[in-house]
Amino acid sequence: MPATRIGSFEVHKVTEYEGPFLAPHEFFPDFDPEVVRANAEHLGPRLIDPASGRLMFSFHTFVVKTPHHTILFDSCLGNDKERPSRPQFHRLRSNYLADLAAVGVRPEDVDFVMCTHLHWDHVGWNTRLDNGRWVPTFPKARYIMAKREYDHWQGAFKEPGEDTPHRRAFEDSVLPVVRTGQSQLVGDDFALEDGLWFEAAPGHTPGNVVIHTRSGDANAVFLGDVLHHPLQLFKPEWSTFACSDRELSRRTRTRLVEEHAERGTRLLPAHFPSPTWGRIRRHNGAYRYDFEA
Repeated sequence: MPATRIGSFEVHKVTEYEGPFLAPHEFFPDFDPEVVRANAEHLGPRLIDPASGRLMFSFHTFVVKTPHHTILFDSCLGNDKERPSRPQFHRLRSNYLADLAAVGVRPEDVDFVMCTHLHWDHVGWNTRLDNGRWVPTFPKARYIMAKREYDHWQGAFKEPGEDTPHRRAFEDSVLPVVRTGQSQLVGDDFALEDGLWFEAAPGHTPGNVVIHTRSGDANAVFLGDVLHHPLQLFKPEWSTFACSDRELSRRTRTRLVEEHAERGTRLLPAHFPSPTWGRIRRHNGAYRYDFEA
């Protein structure tokens, strides 16, 4: 899709998969089908697949080119990753690197990879398979991760537990960049001099962050997984089955939805389908998402 701009920043969305994912009742434990019926005119086939009834999702990276750096926000799913519990993405073979090249980015051009959190679908292209070993995909990049997030997953990885995609991703997509010394563990208030900074947004994961950007008079917020789907704006209290603390996730989401609806902030969520960027508006006592044309 076409690039957009935030002041002097050029922003591209590089999509690895866009299409039906999970049914609403599978994704939202508190799902009420009446919410879909009552808001059918604002949902439609772009947001809920009419054939399967599944939520339409996008798994993508945002590429932000500042006057000084090339930065990736989250690195999607990754090729060749063992994800048996997610058969749709198990041992995936996508054109991600070619799609990056199409927007003028080679792996060696990337200066920073900024991780909103360390779930499997946000870190996959941190690494690539090379002669049976996972090596950093972006050889010159610093991989920026919230220390609170890293410490949580490091602790979980060391403890015996269920074989989850998150555990596998920590092993094949996070630890390799730590071992090469390319990781940078930062506080929840980390800032990059270009005009980007983290804001703590815990709940989906313990160290989840959103990323603010400002260039001149323009600003925008990359929301990560605070919101997964526009359906949540009709019911901000709905957390997902993937949230580590559903009550904290609800509070964080509600706060950010209220703040950005009031401010009219331009938003770039991690999973909304194309055209993805837009703004939250108040609607019938709740909210809705207005996509940019």
